[in-house]
Amino acid sequence: MFRRNSHFLLSLLVPTFLFACFSSGALAADISVRFLNVLDGDSLRVEYRGDALEVRLIGVDAPEYRQEFSRKAREFSLRFCHRKTLRLEFDRQRRDRYGRTLAYVYDGERMLNEEIVRAGLAIPVKIKPNARHYSRFKLAEKEARAKRHGFWRKGGLDMTPAQWRKTHPKR
Repeated sequence: MFRRNSHFLLSLLVPTFLFACFSSGALAADISVRFLNVLDGDSLRVEYRGDALEVRLIGVDAPEYRQEFSRKAREFSLRFCHRKTLRLEFDRQRRDRYGRTLAYVYDGERMLNEEIVRAGLAIPVKIKPNARHYSRFKLAEKEARAKRHGFWRKGGLDMTPAQWRKTHPKR
């Protein structure tokens, strides 16, 4: 009797556990992609298995088109990614409401998300549930401020990218 009940419980628990792990992204594997182009400081296009993917960097917000430092942020991302095979690491949510792939982007051990903040060309943003590396981004921001990198040389941006988007809607 005990053996039959334990098999029954196990048959319920294993699928539940696997569903929870895979649906949350906890067991999601990193993927290698080929860089295609930069869209802006925090977005790029890559090739994966013959398809183009638009990737939005998790946890950072870079200046928008025509906003101060937007060109420098875009150029930083281009230099980081140009002619490289990159690795995408995923967090809990893989896509945003616009259908873009959400990822941490690596060249070897260096993470673009973190490095663009450290260069003073993006700010950290915590958008749950994707907050795995947020504390790293805050430390990179602290370092950029202390060393007066990027827009921290002048004390920061006049407006955050989010404020800029609200006051400069796309036409």
